[in-house]
Amino acid sequence: MRLIVGLGNPGPQYEWTPHNLGFLAVDGLAERAGIRVTRPEAKSYVGRGKVAGQEVVLAKPQTMMNLSGAAVRELLERYECVPAEMILLIDEVDLPWGMLRIRERGVGSTHNGFRSVLRSLGTDEFIRIRMGCQPEHPVGDRADYVLNPMRKPEREIAAQMVTDAAEAVELILTKGPNDAMARFNRRVDTSESEEDS
Repeated sequence: MRLIVGLGNPGPQYEWTPHNLGFLAVDGLAERAGIRVTRPEAKSYVGRGKVAGQEVVLAKPQTMMNLSGAAVRELLERYECVPAEMILLIDEVDLPWGMLRIRERGVGSTHNGFRSVLRSLGTDEFIRIRMGCQPEHPVGDRADYVLNPMRKPEREIAAQMVTDAAEAVELILTKGPNDAMARFNRRVDTSESEEDS
């Protein structure tokens, strides 16, 4: 059993914000696999089924983003998974729009939901897929930026990222994280050079 968790904020007002890219990625996976992510469990909505021929649980925590760790810990306990059997999908304001970054471990992120998961699990030994949503210009309040609805051009990029993230999860499940990193950890066209954090 593999646990695949997308982070976001519950509620329709957050549905199309950058901070909900994790939810959108889980929704994309669910649609591809014919899984309904609607059952309330462990402070989350969950759905069970098969992705790339493997038994999975797809989950969207229904705590607010900054408290995601509590739900993730409960999900792991409920499904008797260790953190290394989890794939976490999150937005990443430190990466340009359209860029994916897959890692097996590490703590380098300013993402509060990710930090909540780290605190709750006490380990960084789990796969994460970060989806870039960096603003084109400096913004005064990053929190305000990621909680505002995406514009049409951003939604178009987000749709492609959701597809890429779903394919990355499928590749991780079938061939492992190294193959997924080799395929998806590439830079997108951007005028600025960005270092991965």
